[in-house]
Amino acid sequence: MSKMNPVVHFEMPAEDRKRMVKFYSSVFGWQTQQLGPEMGEYVVVTTAESDETGRPKMGGAINGGFYQKTADPISNHPSVVIAVDDINDAVKKIKNAGGKVLNEPMDIPSVGSFASFIDTEGNRLSVLQPLGM
Repeated sequence: MSKMNPVVHFEMPAEDRKRMVKFYSSVFGWQTQQLGPEMGEYVVVTTAESDETGRPKMGGAINGGFYQKTADPISNHPSVVIAVDDINDAVKKIKNAGGKVLNEPMDIPSVGSFASFIDTEGNRLSVLQPLGM
């Protein structure tokens, strides 16, 4: 069997990075760091406690970043699932922060409860409350 390559980062496009930072900080408690023009005004996103190298201490956790949307449609569509402790609370917070929930939480057998949403920037993402939480 060949070596698997794990997901270690995500990126999401934004029309308004400040608005996007506010949304994710208020809903999920993520921490952000705005980089300068030499790095394209990229926003580094920390989603879990990280070590001195910036890598998450918790196995399976990933960090990521936000970048300015471009005219290239391929660069405008992230694919991210975010684990939450309480999906109903997360759905409420998403709505209160200006997001649009696409479906009520539904059970996925042997996985958990799942709902998709559109954030304030028009990105489609999902929240998952894994079984046992």
